[in-house]
Amino acid sequence: MKKSLLLLMLPALLFGSCTKEKVVAPNDLPATSASYISTHFPDQQIVQAVKEFDDLKITYTVYLNNGTKIEFNQSGEVKEIEGNDALPDSVIPSTILFYVQKNYPSEFIKNWNLEKTVQKIKLSNDITLEFDRNGNFLRIDS
Repeated sequence: MKKSLLLLMLPALLFGSCTKEKVVAPNDLPATSASYISTHFPDQQIVQAVKEFDDLKITYTVYLNNGTKIEFNQSGEVKEIEGNDALPDSVIPSTILFYVQKNYPSEFIKNWNLEKTVQKIKLSNDITLEFDRNGNFLRIDS
């Protein structure tokens, strides 16, 4: 009976996600992340930095004092930026920025997300636009 129970639980133990989070000091961030923040958000302070271990991946989530949240991969490259206000133009790929300025001149970009094959942005009017990895417009995401 114990062997049967163990055999039934084994897949859950092997394939279950193991996520751990740890608050880290800002100087424990990868150098690439620290440089990115000081370059694009020079007037903001890091309120909290969290290192997350999820299976074999490590991510860093940084919270700034203006409410902006930035997620980096383990190499320190930016994956996602969420804000309440307009994101700095310098963090938006130029082709996407040009598209938004041309087609949505009265709106601003408040979120940017880089996925495996696409980039998504959320505008101040809550419309989400999807672009390919090169910044070419694909569609309005619902």
